[in-house]
Amino acid sequence: MPVFDIAACMAIMDNLTAIAARAAIAIRQSGPRSVRRKADGSLVTTADEASEAVICQGLKDLAPDVSIVSEEQAAPGKARAASDRSGSYFLVDPLDGTREFIAGRDEFTVNIALLSGGTPIVGIVAAPALELCWRGIVGQSADRVALAGNASPTAIHTRPRPPKPVVMISRSHLDPNTRAYLETLPSSVTEARGSSIKFCRIAEGGADLYPRLAPTHDWDVAAGHAIVAAAGGAVTAADRSPVVYGTRDLLIPLFIATGDPSRP
Repeated sequence: MPVFDIAACMAIMDNLTAIAARAAIAIRQSGPRSVRRKADGSLVTTADEASEAVICQGLKDLAPDVSIVSEEQAAPGKARAASDRSGSYFLVDPLDGTREFIAGRDEFTVNIALLSGGTPIVGIVAAPALELCWRGIVGQSADRVALAGNASPTAIHTRPRPPKPVVMISRSHLDPNTRAYLETLPSSVTEARGSSIKFCRIAEGGADLYPRLAPTHDWDVAAGHAIVAAAGGAVTAADRSPVVYGTRDLLIPLFIATGDPSRP
C-alpha cells in the first residue's frame, strides 16, 4: 500500500486534476439523459456513470494499488472492505448535485478525495459548467485553477468570521435540523447552492459556515472536507469531534464546515 505524505500528494495533484477534467468532459458530452431512481431514492443519469468510468480508470492507471470507493459502484460489503480506515483509498462522487445538473443549473461537481488513516488528505472538486477546479492538500495549501487552458492556479484561504457570516445551505436538501441551527445565527446571511461548491465557497473565503445536520454519504463530503482543511478551515461533527469516515453504511450523520476554526 503506497504511503502518501505531502510530497507524494503533491506529485499526483496535477494527475488528479486531469482526471477530473476528463470526467467533466464526459459529463458535458453525455448530458442529463436516462434519468432514473436508485434503490435509495436518489437520482442517477448516464452522465454519472460516464464520469465514474473515466475517473475509476484514471485512478487505476495512476495508483493501481490504491482501492477506490465510488458512489455508483458502491455495494454493501464491497465498499466497506475497500474503505479500510487503516489504509489509503480514493473516495469518488462522479457527479455531485445530480438534481442541479438535471435542472440545468451550473451547481454540480466532480469530487475526488484521497483518504489515509480514515481522514481526507487530498481533495479535488471540479465544476464542469463553471470550468473551475478547487484543490487542496491538508497540511500544505489549497488553490483554484481553470479546468482548461494554461492559467496558473490561484491560492485560496479561508477568512476570519465576520460579524455577519455567510452560511451556505443546500438548494435541494435543506433539512429541519439545519433550519433550526440557522435560527441560532440571526445575524447571518444564507446562500443556497448545490453540490460541493458550498465547501469551495468557504475555502476561497467567500463564505463562513456550511452546516449539514442530516445524514449524507462519505463521498459527498470527503473532497470538500480536504479542501476546506487545506485552506485553513475545519469540518467536524457538531460537538467539534472528528468526522468519521468508512462506517458500515458509509454515512456521515452530520457535519459543520467552518472557515474559522477558532470560532464555535
